[in-house]
Amino acid sequence: MNATELLRERIVVGEGAFVEILIWDVPRPVPGSHHRYKYRMALVADGACVLRYDNEAGKGDHKHVGERKAAYTFAGIETLQADFFEDVRHWLKRGSVT
Repeated sequence: MNATELLRERIVVGEGAFVEILIWDVPRPVPGSHHRYKYRMALVADGACVLRYDNEAGKGDHKHVGERKAAYTFAGIETLQADFFEDVRHWLKRGSVT
């Protein structure tokens, strides 16, 4: 059984900045996660990835803020997207995520 792509989107959020979102429904959880979604959401500014939420196999749900990596507690796709876009808003306003 193959993964089903649920969302693939690129959104321009400012001059030189865009968000890219990829979400798949997978037949079984990605190693390290406890849900049936595989995702990658990134904010790219001036050619550099400054924020990324993902669940790479074996690493579980987490986010990257610049060079830092932090665990992320997955509570559903809608919450995931809301949390990501809240961090995007902070970055666009301050040039960083707190």
